[in-house]
Amino acid sequence: MVDRRSRPVRFLLRIVLATALVNIAPAVAQAPKKAVASPALQKEFDGFIEKFRAALKANDSAAVASMSRLPFMNDKEIRDAAQFRAKIYQTDFTAKNRACIQRGKAVYDRDQENNDNYGIFCGDTIFVFTKTPAGFLFTDIGVND
Repeated sequence: MVDRRSRPVRFLLRIVLATALVNIAPAVAQAPKKAVASPALQKEFDGFIEKFRAALKANDSAAVASMSRLPFMNDKEIRDAAQFRAKIYQTDFTAKNRACIQRGKAVYDRDQENNDNYGIFCGDTIFVFTKTPAGFLFTDIGVND
């Protein structure tokens, strides 16, 4: 025996479901917008990275330290230029990484705190440069995920 009273309810549920799917489809299908740096921000970063790359080419750890936010990555053990040179520059700025940063393309993005960042990917490592009140600074070394 078929209950004919449930047919209109099932039909109504199908209409509601179809309407919901039609309404959310554009939101699901739309790709997230890629962040784009303003021309002024790009120009400022270009000036910074030119100096940073020159310091790397000269293997000038003091100059690189002066263009880095300290304490580096908020690590209390890397709070000054001497500690940065000993703990970060010596281990992370190998000849291979220095060459990679000098020729690598910087990619712009905004982080969760709405900071302007550029990253240069070198194998499994990303070198991050962030716009700060003092201008751009080298701020982080992370894993390329």
